[in-house]
Amino acid sequence: MNRTIIGAAVVAALTMTGLSAHASCVDARTAGQQGAVHTMPDSVLKSLVPEYAARGGRAAENIVGTWHVTYTVEGAPFAEAFIQWHRDGTEWENINLPVLSGNICMGEWKAVDETHVFRNHIGWLYTNGTLTGYFTETETDLVSRDGSSYTGTNEQKIFDLEGKLQVDVTGTSSAKRIAP
Repeated sequence: MNRTIIGAAVVAALTMTGLSAHASCVDARTAGQQGAVHTMPDSVLKSLVPEYAARGGRAAENIVGTWHVTYTVEGAPFAEAFIQWHRDGTEWENINLPVLSGNICMGEWKAVDETHVFRNHIGWLYTNGTLTGYFTETETDLVSRDGSSYTGTNEQKIFDLEGKLQVDVTGTSSAKRIAP
């Protein structure tokens, strides 16, 4: 019951701010209709990338591949995704959120130690096809020793176009490898 209330509160907060919680790249059908392009200040960009030292290890080898991921936000079910983690430290995600708000995300990852990886997403947010802000998502994952699963904790921050924090929520991820 408490999880449902928290989930509803997150949705209500997002609705009241006018920002969508859906990570977005672009809807190709409306790309030319967005109006003026907004440029994010360098000071904001520099603040988005946390510093973590890559130390290698088995997690770096075991994370590479395709995964089915289930997310919660503050304890309530949120979404599911397919993620491909690449050996070069990039990852690609297709999440089951509305296409018109955006459902393709890209990010980077690094090994933290022998069993953990850290990933960072940055993306644009749209409301009814209009650019309204951006988000960051950081996540630390514990990768199983056999490379068949991982679990993690994440933090999602939603900002308006001026860089003002609108929403900050935490969640979890649980993933199973999709065999080739």
